[in-house]
Amino acid sequence: MTAGSTHRVAPSVLADDRVSLLALKSLNDYSPMNPSCTTDALQASEMALSCAEEEEIIARRAYEVARERAIEAGRVFHTNILAAKSQVIAQYGADSPVVHVVGLKKKSERERPVRQSASPAKQ
Repeated sequence: MTAGSTHRVAPSVLADDRVSLLALKSLNDYSPMNPSCTTDALQASEMALSCAEEEEIIARRAYEVARERAIEAGRVFHTNILAAKSQVIAQYGADSPVVHVVGLKKKSERERPVRQSASPAKQ
């Protein structure tokens, strides 16, 4: 995996990596040449991962709360607009030109339903 890769390491792989870290900590004579592979360095990177996962959980919950608030505010706003449109009709009348201002059709502009005649029964 490249350093700039944006895809996420699978949780099962990370769980296996944590098990490997525990196994490395139990090896008394483990002394890698690469300083980023020491148990202290690995433990520090695992701690950074744990902190980042906690931050992500907190941020996700904050997003969910904000989304719920936005949904509720949208519903309240829509309900209030519908009530305001009803008030415009009540104040000015259903056939007033003012109803166009709020995005409604005048009563006289509505097409009346056409009753379909019953077809003669075939004999």
